[in-house]
Amino acid sequence: MTEKTFTPKAKEIIHEWFVVDATDKVLGRLATEIARILKGKHKPIYATHADVGDHVIVINAEKVRVTGRKAEQKIYYRHTGYAGGIRSTSYSKLMADHPERILRKAVWGMLPHNTLGRSMFKKLRVYAGGEHRHEAQKPVSLDI
Repeated sequence: MTEKTFTPKAKEIIHEWFVVDATDKVLGRLATEIARILKGKHKPIYATHADVGDHVIVINAEKVRVTGRKAEQKIYYRHTGYAGGIRSTSYSKLMADHPERILRKAVWGMLPHNTLGRSMFKKLRVYAGGEHRHEAQKPVSLDI
């Protein structure tokens, strides 16, 4: 008897929709659970080479918290692509201006940095407030 490795087919994959409320959740712990759902590791048909993950809608991203002194000390860096083009933004300024970018950046760092990771990342929707525009998809509330 030989064992066959299971490979999910594209027609077998069903992408579900979940809503996560980020109110008073710790940033890193929330991001790891979201990345796990986007990858599809919570499903029995998980395969590393296929996008079997689900869609995730995050609401209240402005109410996410960090532990310790990260609110004062954490710095986000980016580069413009030009020589000497390093730019930095503090956590508190980014939270005041674009709170959804903090969670998106945390989740992006936990996904594969290739074509598959980009397709997984497209299934993440983050909203600063408590409302979203994906009611037609009938998302299921997910308690993390």
